[in-house]
Amino acid sequence: QVQLVESGGGLVQPGGSLRLSCEATTLTMDYYAVGWFRQAPGKEREGVACLSRVSHAKSYADSVKGRFIMSRDNAKKLVFLEMNKLKPEDTATYYCAAVWVYHDDCTMRQADYDSWGQGTQVTVSS
Repeated sequence: QVQLVESGGGLVQPGGSLRLSCEATTLTMDYYAVGWFRQAPGKEREGVACLSRVSHAKSYADSVKGRFIMSRDNAKKLVFLEMNKLKPEDTATYYCAAVWVYHDDCTMRQADYDSWGQGTQVTVSS
């Protein structure tokens, strides 16, 4: 497992942007698939995006396609989520997750990840 710490959350107006960061405490990120998840009050946690370890293949939830961009910098052990055109329904606690894998793929299933950050709050409101 790897320790993950998210940052970058905050209050933003509808239509605005935020960039979340996730810093990993590990010797190398080269063997980890990573994902972003979110949980709104009263709702279950859902997958937002994921990124494979080698080709950086990406998947996005339909609700964020075209607005969110996930990226990673393995050398700096950082994972990012660029969030644009934010909507009130994007309000949630956002979590970074990682799992050691040998394949070059990723999923947005929570059960596939074994390392989680503590989350960062994103509030979209005028």
